[in-house]
Amino acid sequence: MNENIKSFTKRINHNILLLKMEFYDIVGKANTLIKSYLQNRYQRVQIKKDTIYYCSEWELITDGVPQGSILGPLFFLLYINDLPKAISDLSTPILFTDDTSRIISNPNSSQFEKDINTVIHTLHKWFHNNLLFLNFEKTQFLQFLTKNINATKLHVIYNNIHISNTEHSKFGGLMINSGLSWKSHIDLLIPKLNTATYVIRSLKQLLNLETLKKAYFSFAHSILSYGIIFWGISNYSKNIQNTKKNNKDYYEC
Repeated sequence: MNENIKSFTKRINHNILLLKMEFYDIVGKANTLIKSYLQNRYQRVQIKKDTIYYCSEWELITDGVPQGSILGPLFFLLYINDLPKAISDLSTPILFTDDTSRIISNPNSSQFEKDINTVIHTLHKWFHNNLLFLNFEKTQFLQFLTKNINATKLHVIYNNIHISNTEHSKFGGLMINSGLSWKSHIDLLIPKLNTATYVIRSLKQLLNLETLKKAYFSFAHSILSYGIIFWGISNYSKNIQNTKKNNKDYYEC
């Protein structure tokens, strides 16, 4: 099950963050310094029409961190550090930036459905208590299946919002499908490699060998190497080999 937190850097509440930092023993001058960094900031909206500027009133900022700041991601990690413990007895958490995934398993299909709904409800409660919001449009669940097991019909609902079941989901830059065959991911790689091949082919008559190698590592090798430890053993990886064979001259430049 994969959830997405809406606009995480804009939703970090300053008071909750500072309390959590105290809990993690970030106190004294360090806490005071961060408090002065976050609080007493104001913002307003300015609109220009013709040659006239219209401005709203100044408002105190109580949530969020300065956009593009180095400390922003660190504050977010401190903010959600206790999230994995929310449902640790029913699921295994996997966190990646603002994507939160939970692995849930149960051989009993009816109890499995109850566990999923319990996890959704408890997570929503945690988000609500921390003034964050689940993005239900991007929240979905994926059933991992073997060839001999059919998908279980599940009804995952929260506040009359139906959580959709999907056959594949993107996580950490990899497209994972229900059978873990990596076919969906490889199908995405092939057009990217074809585009890279076209670029290299176009540059071949213009660049020397060393510069062309740099182009290859930028456009093609980075695509091929990312996550290959996972999808490289798939039977569908033969489709990648066929792409390379068809463009052998360009991949062996």
